[in-house]
Amino acid sequence: MKGLLPSYCIFIPFLLVISGCNDHHDNLALGSIERDQIALTATANEIITTQPVVEGRVVKKGEVVVTLQSQQQQTKLIKAQAQQQQAQAYLQRLTNGSRPEDIAAAQAQVEQYQANFRDKNTDNLRIKRLFLKKMVSTAERDSAQTQRDIAQAELQAATNELDKLLHGERIEDIKQAQAALVVATAEVALQQQILQDYTIVATRNGILERLPYHVGDRVAKNATVAIITTHTVPYARIYVPEPYRVNITAGKKLTIHVDGIKTSYQGIVRWIAIIPSFTPYYTLNGSDKARLVYLAEVDFPDSGRELPAGVPVQVEMPHE
Repeated sequence: MKGLLPSYCIFIPFLLVISGCNDHHDNLALGSIERDQIALTATANEIITTQPVVEGRVVKKGEVVVTLQSQQQQTKLIKAQAQQQQAQAYLQRLTNGSRPEDIAAAQAQVEQYQANFRDKNTDNLRIKRLFLKKMVSTAERDSAQTQRDIAQAELQAATNELDKLLHGERIEDIKQAQAALVVATAEVALQQQILQDYTIVATRNGILERLPYHVGDRVAKNATVAIITTHTVPYARIYVPEPYRVNITAGKKLTIHVDGIKTSYQGIVRWIAIIPSFTPYYTLNGSDKARLVYLAEVDFPDSGRELPAGVPVQVEMPHE
């Protein structure tokens, strides 16, 4: 019966009806118009708080499309900023030198420990003389010696602190403080960037095609929260039959027919697959090889910029 296809024809989505199955379209590869799509993903496992743009609306690069709850990240940023301020203050104290009042206080403390050491040293000498005369016990002698040693250690510590205030910090300590400040500053920058990423913005101009989630939904990290179809020139995604594969390479010009439009377009092949789709070639032989197809993408000229995605197309295959 006219119009019926032989039983050996295989139907594959968007596939060219191979010669012998339909005599009217044996040199056409079928497909559809496609546009590049951008998938914006969640940067954290958080709740969606706002979706300022509705589906189907035009968005510009940098426009906010989704925001995530960010209280926890704000807390992390505040903590990082506080640590940066501490590191900055410590480095400043090391490099600015000591204040006169700090030096005066340290000098007074040294004088206090000197007086205490003189007293403890005098007591120790007195107790030793009494011990030699067997007028005090061994425990009293040892206690006096210990008190004298403690007073000497306190005087030495106070003297060292005064020397530090008078001569400044060691260069090693200053370098360590500088390194700590660099680490703290980098942590603040990192936490600021993470917080900024909680506000998800369009990365290209286009149409907000879909919002898979709603306000109040908790989304997993890396889940797609918005899909944008770009405003770039579209392309035809087609399936090239095996007999025409050797004649099609990137950069080749092909004629594209769009359903509902009388005029045709001269497109340029941007890419064609090396491996055939659907059926491995090594499982076929003879005439079955003609049923192999290769996925390809053909760019429209600038005159097709406004063509809608999803419309069927037919692309003429070269005869040579």
